[in-house]
Amino acid sequence: MFSSLLEAARNSPFRGPLSPAQCDAPIATQSQGMAANVAAGDSCEFASTKYFALCGLGGILSCGITHTAVVPLDLVKCRLQVDAEKYKNVVTGFRVSVREEGMRGLAKGWAPTFIGYSLQGLCKFGLYEVFKVAYMGMLDEESAYSYRTFVYLAASASAEFFADIALSPLEAAKVRIQTMPGFANTLREAWPKMVQNEGYGTFYKGLVPLWGRQIPYTMMKFACFEKTLELLYKYVVPKPRDQCTKGEQLVVTFAAGYIAGVFCAIVSHPADTVVSKLNQDKTATVGSIMGKLGWAGVWKGLGPRIVMIGTLTALQWFIYDAVKVWLRMPRPPPMEMPESMRKRLEAEEAGKAK
Repeated sequence: MFSSLLEAARNSPFRGPLSPAQCDAPIATQSQGMAANVAAGDSCEFASTKYFALCGLGGILSCGITHTAVVPLDLVKCRLQVDAEKYKNVVTGFRVSVREEGMRGLAKGWAPTFIGYSLQGLCKFGLYEVFKVAYMGMLDEESAYSYRTFVYLAASASAEFFADIALSPLEAAKVRIQTMPGFANTLREAWPKMVQNEGYGTFYKGLVPLWGRQIPYTMMKFACFEKTLELLYKYVVPKPRDQCTKGEQLVVTFAAGYIAGVFCAIVSHPADTVVSKLNQDKTATVGSIMGKLGWAGVWKGLGPRIVMIGTLTALQWFIYDAVKVWLRMPRPPPMEMPESMRKRLEAEEAGKAK
């Protein structure tokens, strides 16, 4: 399926911003800063197999490292979601957890977190780039610019659909380790217990709510980031992107990522609470959880999640972009209005003014 999408993008007869025009003569073209061939200083060609593979590697590092780094906060957040009476708030949650299990207890669930979110990052970022190129390649240049936000939303949703299939088993194991005292302390203990007691189906029990949490989150994460980055360079950064140093560009990336992360946390939090409760109670259903918690209950733990997801998202984009810099990958600038579209709009405005 992915090969056919790439083929469709590369063979598109339109000269879109993410695919070179198909000409009879072998002319090297560049549109919106995206080179058709390997540019000087780059390690690979944009939209090549190597490019997508390196994007996947960047996704592994960005998601695996950041999610593992915030395991203590994630642990308290999950416990607050499933037992608000005991843990009450973030500060109390940390105190109770440390008192009962010591400082080492705050690292519970790090292994499934690292493995699961590394696999998710591979699919999330790698496939996002694949789908974005494919979907952009199906449009002409002006349509691609006009509907770019819809392309970002569609590409990120498509990528996250597959990313969650990779994440779901490890997420289920992580929540059991973190929220069920005495069940298991490590992934090696939890995995066989879950298989023996409930079968392999238990690993995908929370997949649909996970899609409900992660797909809106990822759509917001990518579309909001892309749009915020565009606006920062247009209205906030005092000089054009190509005049900024790579360090300055990474600072802008971090800022855009944090803004996107705040919106991500808000959009996806209710489903995150449902996922935590489902993985804690094997007899629960989405309906029973919603009936028990109510609308107010699904927002428990939003504060720490905003802090966690905001920081997490910013760091993920920073690491992902830094990997691209380190590996000398093509880094196209935010899209700009095509010249043909600009001239047409100017002509229309001039006509109205007469």
